[in-house]
Order: sequence, then C-alpha cells, then structure tokens
Amino acid sequence: MSIGMMIICAVGGLSGLLSSGYLLISLPAVIIWKIYRCIRFGYTMYQ
Repeated sequence: MSIGMMIICAVGGLSGLLSSGYLLISLPAVIIWKIYRCIRFGYTMYQ
C-alpha cells in the first residue's frame, strides 16, 4: 500500500476509536448523573 493510503487508514481508525471511547464513557456518565440528581434533588429523569 502507498503511504497516503496508510495515513488515511490510520486517521479513520483513530477517529473511530475516539468516538467509540467517548460514547463508552459519556453514556454511563449521563445516566449516573441523572440518577444522582433524582436521588439528591428530587428531579425527574426527564429534566
């Protein structure tokens, strides 16, 4: 493979890895934060 194609593959793989990591961390964090607010302040899960 040419060097340009290898760079494109590396950038695409890295962007996929970063977006997957962000979703893996942020989704549970938001759910935990909403449960905490529900218990601590009495908000509903939809506020």
